[in-house]
Amino acid sequence: MNSRLTGYLPRLRSLSLRVIMLSTLWTIISFFAIATIISALYGDARLQSFRQLLSAHLFSVIASVSVNDGTLAGRPDPGEVRYSSPLSGWYWSVEPVSDNLKGSLRSVSLGDKSIDAPSTLNVPFDTSFQRSYTEPGPKGEQVTVVETEVVLDAENRVARFRVMGNLSEVEREIAGFRNTLYFYLGIFALGGTLINAAVILFGLRPLDRVRRSLADIREGKVSRLNENLPLEIAPLAREMNALIDNNRRIMERSRTQVGNLAHSLKTPLSVLVNESRTIGGTEGRIIAEQSAAMQVQVQHYLQRARVAAQRDSVVFRTPVTPTLARLARVTAKLNPTMDVQFLNQMDGAIFAGEQEDLEEVVGNLLENAGKWGRSAIRLTLAKADGGLEIRVEDDGPGLASNQIKDALTRGKRLDESKPGTGLGLSIVYDTVREYGGTLRLDRSADLGGLNARLTLPVAGN
Repeated sequence: MNSRLTGYLPRLRSLSLRVIMLSTLWTIISFFAIATIISALYGDARLQSFRQLLSAHLFSVIASVSVNDGTLAGRPDPGEVRYSSPLSGWYWSVEPVSDNLKGSLRSVSLGDKSIDAPSTLNVPFDTSFQRSYTEPGPKGEQVTVVETEVVLDAENRVARFRVMGNLSEVEREIAGFRNTLYFYLGIFALGGTLINAAVILFGLRPLDRVRRSLADIREGKVSRLNENLPLEIAPLAREMNALIDNNRRIMERSRTQVGNLAHSLKTPLSVLVNESRTIGGTEGRIIAEQSAAMQVQVQHYLQRARVAAQRDSVVFRTPVTPTLARLARVTAKLNPTMDVQFLNQMDGAIFAGEQEDLEEVVGNLLENAGKWGRSAIRLTLAKADGGLEIRVEDDGPGLASNQIKDALTRGKRLDESKPGTGLGLSIVYDTVREYGGTLRLDRSADLGGLNARLTLPVAGN
């Protein structure tokens, strides 16, 4: 698919944009059609009026002409000053047709110029014995000619009467009207489009409020939708609030069941640990180790169930800086011989998750750093693309590239001489992955030991 088209698709999914685009398109088409129809009607009416005026002038000229001793006589005056202005585009002429008639008459505006007439075969007379045609005028303008032939007396003397009007002038008038019409209708169309867009945006504002409220709920800023909405969408808000309440009840019930399961397993595991001490020896040690591993495994899967339950519901908000500062102080107390530093490069960071989960993943990494480091531990909070990054570095032996995969495998211990179950890093990895984050292990460029880098999601402001 074309990349430009792909970029437009999210914007076209906007309901307000689609409504505005369709209404704007309809407005443009409507105003263009209205302007075209009005312009065409005006043009037809103006041309018809123009031809009717020429016909009236023609009859006025005919009524003013007579025959005197076989010669055309008369002083026609159609009552239009333009017939007296030289080459004005408005002319009249009277010319003899029959052989028994002499002389000719013409308007002052025509002077000694002449305008050609097509043959009657090409432009025949109508039933009123008139014909109309368009020819070039003396100045290159287009003139419309209305012509007729009239018998003037009893001796059948026939003259040709022609009245000519400036068609180019009329066409310029029609074009001027059309331009003015398009200009003002364009202004009205633009104003109507802007008003229409404003009305649509104002009418759809409640939907935008619902969208923002849902985003606030997702980010943990509020717990319910505001039901003070128009009648059309108020039921939607009530149904969403009912769904949120039901989801919250399911979460609480799941938490209670998880807690009950943990409590019910705690006593049997404690009995096994006590019995392992009574048995003693190799068998007792094996039972004790496996019981401890069972406790960690149960706790781990209960933790994963809790994280998964809350991840797809309301997002929790945990301030990161005070949590990491407290963990750094605890680590310093547990490792008094080490230099523990906390570098904060992202003030005000809010983790989109529960505080217990953040404490568990970072606490596991700090515990490993205290276990393997020699003299220094560095905890860093920094900004990452779309989230936050937490780095835990130490000056211990670190891990080779082929050991990193084993370190993330549940129950895999790289050094049996160190206490533990081999579940710490795997628990961190699984918990971070449940939140959509990442865990990367490499060598610290400054301290030389292990560099564990967490990326976690942040909540909106």
